[in-house]
Amino acid sequence: MDPRSVPMAPGTTSLNAFLWFIQIFLAVQYLFHGWLFASPPAAWAEAIAASGLNPGFRQFIGIAEILAAIGLVLPALTRILPWLTPLAALGLTVVMASATIFHIGRNEVPSAISAVNLLMLVVLTAYLRWKVVPIRSRAA
Repeated sequence: MDPRSVPMAPGTTSLNAFLWFIQIFLAVQYLFHGWLFASPPAAWAEAIAASGLNPGFRQFIGIAEILAAIGLVLPALTRILPWLTPLAALGLTVVMASATIFHIGRNEVPSAISAVNLLMLVVLTAYLRWKVVPIRSRAA
């Protein structure tokens, strides 16, 4: 029997659909935010510079978020190296934990709450895609 034709465990089909929704949502969020950090409009760049964030570090964060957004969807969608998807989510946990600390330190409560919410979603995605509902590789 072809291992790719083995049905999913009971109850995991709806969980898989839910995870795809979360992955696409996160990818859109991080593509948008990463683009704003990597290539911000002039007025936005001035506001970031006033916050004290180093422009080189800002661009690094933006590029990392764009790459992670691609990593959340593309490997799982193509089923080529799908183990990269939970690793992309795991990398985003570091980014979001750091963002939470940064915003709390500046007393930016709404931004910190948003960062915590995204942190919970990337942790959930990393765990569920690694342990509960992994994507099978084409080679498997």
